[in-house]
Parts: sequence; structure tokens; C-alpha cells
Amino acid sequence: MARFGGLVATDLREVTSDPAALDSSGFWAVVADFEGRLVCARFGRLRRARVPAPRAGAWPGPAAGDWTSSLDRVAYTAGVRRIREHIAAGDVYQANLCRVLTGPLPDPGATDIDALTAVLARGNPAPYAGTVRLPAHGVEVATASPELFLRRTGRTVESGPIKGTGRTVGDLLPKDHAENVMIVDLVRNDLGRVCATGSVTVPALCALERHPGLVHLVSTVRGELAQGAGWPELMAGTFPPGSVTGAPKSSALRIIHTLETTPRGPYCGAVGWVDADRGDR
Repeated sequence: MARFGGLVATDLREVTSDPAALDSSGFWAVVADFEGRLVCARFGRLRRARVPAPRAGAWPGPAAGDWTSSLDRVAYTAGVRRIREHIAAGDVYQANLCRVLTGPLPDPGATDIDALTAVLARGNPAPYAGTVRLPAHGVEVATASPELFLRRTGRTVESGPIKGTGRTVGDLLPKDHAENVMIVDLVRNDLGRVCATGSVTVPALCALERHPGLVHLVSTVRGELAQGAGWPELMAGTFPPGSVTGAPKSSALRIIHTLETTPRGPYCGAVGWVDADRGDR
């Protein structure tokens, strides 16, 4: 099954890693990870249903003391120092160093990932939340992403990178605005690789977006797909998202691959859906 907002998809018909399938027909759930792997699942039934209220015990989750990190404190701080050296040398403007947290479930066979979606919806509501549950294909993902990686309607594509976060507007600094503008330039470049020349615009720059307990600076980058370009070209041209790599993207990726010790896995903003029959993505 898959759940996005008020939509629930069931009756699995097809699973593929070929993004060209998204230009065909049907309702698809899509999960892309940072390393470029793609899972596209087509469902035969679609209904509207709200995210249910959390049920006591439905999502026990790992115990607080059972979590482990792919980078301990020493390794992480050493990585940050190395990135600062790269910045000083002019190799990169920014690189996003990540740790992967892992924890065992008390009873994996009795745990439903969609129950985690219900818990997240209550405590951390997000505009791009959802579930994709495909256990036979190694995919069980719950996401509560505030960030729009890609939206496609017909030939129009749009991205909403977030840079700059604070508890209140007063927490946002000139550095946050500068970082947002830097990532907007990166996204403009990515979309420019697959969009018609001159069609890429920035309708909103550093707009304020409020969420429970915090505020974001969010920009909008929009373009029209070039003739002959579809989902394969769009995914190849934009992935991984610059907001989770750094800039310039190629240099940031080289640094990330050197410093991070384990694959990142699914990127929360690249878990979504495509209704190919209606042209909504």
C-alpha cells in the first residue's frame, strides 16, 4: 500500500526501477534513495482516506538506548573540520555531512510502518508526509518531509528547496538567506539541464513558511520540460537534490562519499506519487 495526504493506494500491480514507467499510465508510488536507486510501484485501486489517529502500541519503535549512529561524535566533528578545510581551499561552498541512525524494532513482524505515519502526523505534521509499504521489495518507508523535491504537472516542473530554519523569524540570519540563494542557483542549474532554454524562473525567493514550532525559508524554482524530456531525464538531471548535498554538487558529492561510512538510503523529499493518467506528479 501507499498513503499520501488524503490518498490511499492498494492492489499492487507492478514494481519497476525504470523511471520511464512514470510516463505511462496509472497511479504510482515512488521511492528514490540518495544513491540513485529507484522503486516505482503501480497500484490498481485509489481511495480517499484521512491518516488515522495513532493507536496505542501500534508503533513501539526502537528503545531510546538502542539507537546507533554511523558516525560517532569524534568521527562527525572530524568530518566537519575536513569540510571546513575544503571550503577554505575553494573546493566547495557547502557540503552536508549526515549520520544514519539505526535501531532494532522490538517485534518487526508485528509492526506496521503505516502506524508510524499516524504518529508522525500527530506530532510532526508535514505537507509531504506519506507511507510506502512494499515489504516483498525491501521498501517500508514513512516520511514526514516539509520539502518539495519535485512536482510535475504536465510539462511544468517545480522544486521548493528549503534553507534557513529557526524557531521564530527573529532566529533567521543573513547567512540563512545567503545559503538559500546558493541552493536556488544549484536547483536552477539542475532544472536548466532538462528544461527548455529560458523557461526556468524563480517565482518565490526566500519566502517564509511556518510549521509547528519552527519557520523555514523556502524558494520556488520552476521550468518547462524540454522537448523529448520525461521522467528519466528529469530524475537523472536533478538527483540527488542539492539541498542535501551542498554546492557545487559534484564537489560536495565527492566529499560526502569520502567522509560518510554508510549509504544514506531514501531521501524523505523523494518519496511521492505520480498519477500518470491525470498528469499530476
